[in-house]
Amino acid sequence: MPTVEQVRTALEDVKDPELNLGILELGLVYDVAVEGDTSEHVTVTMTLTSPMCPVGPMFKKSVEDHVLAVDGVKTATVDITFSPPWDPRTMASDDVKALLGIW
Repeated sequence: MPTVEQVRTALEDVKDPELNLGILELGLVYDVAVEGDTSEHVTVTMTLTSPMCPVGPMFKKSVEDHVLAVDGVKTATVDITFSPPWDPRTMASDDVKALLGIW
């Protein structure tokens, strides 16, 4: 069965299309859940930098494709939520805050 760590490692390669920074570093991924006995399913709960993101569907598909590439993952769901709203001042890594000038 795939682990949460394996899924998160796969997601390290996914970049926000507008900021060109990693979604994990940006704090856009809120949760990763791995379920199942023989049919492993992964659910990623995440947000976008903007509710009106014009590339949202393409971005969501990229996340799903990276999750499905993890050995043992049979199905994947990417749930987009805006609760809580993304706030880089509290959700982004220190490196990203420095790159964005949020200090």
